[in-house]
Amino acid sequence: MRAFNAINKYRRANWFYRHHCRLISKLYEFRIYQAHNCFIPSCCELGEGTVFGYKGIGCVIGKKVSVGRNCMISQNVTIGGRGGHEDMPCIGDNCYIGAGAKVLGPIVIGDNVVIGAGAVMICDAPSNTVWAGVPAKCVKTIAEKKAFSDF
Repeated sequence: MRAFNAINKYRRANWFYRHHCRLISKLYEFRIYQAHNCFIPSCCELGEGTVFGYKGIGCVIGKKVSVGRNCMISQNVTIGGRGGHEDMPCIGDNCYIGAGAKVLGPIVIGDNVVIGAGAVMICDAPSNTVWAGVPAKCVKTIAEKKAFSDF
């Protein structure tokens, strides 16, 4: 049953990509697109323990995106570039990205950051903060280090 999740298919595609079996990794990408209606390229970096909500339905991840360990990415999230920028976002460890959020441009999201549903991140986010709105603004700073599951 675990194979029905987009992250598990991504892990297989990434393994083939790293071992220079690009055709097989592209076939896995296509299968992810067909089954989950999302785009997760095999060349992006998703850390260990990172999961997608609702099996990754509607997520779009850019090719050069780097996501840290133990992150939760909800459905319909877009993480990618903006017009005129080649660089993609870099997301730290233990982050939560709410449903429908957009993380755009060459920005750095720190560790233990919570991005609310529907937020549009276009600026850097320091560690241990909570962001919401369009464009996203910091609504809370957490003094001690907490994982997103503690909220």
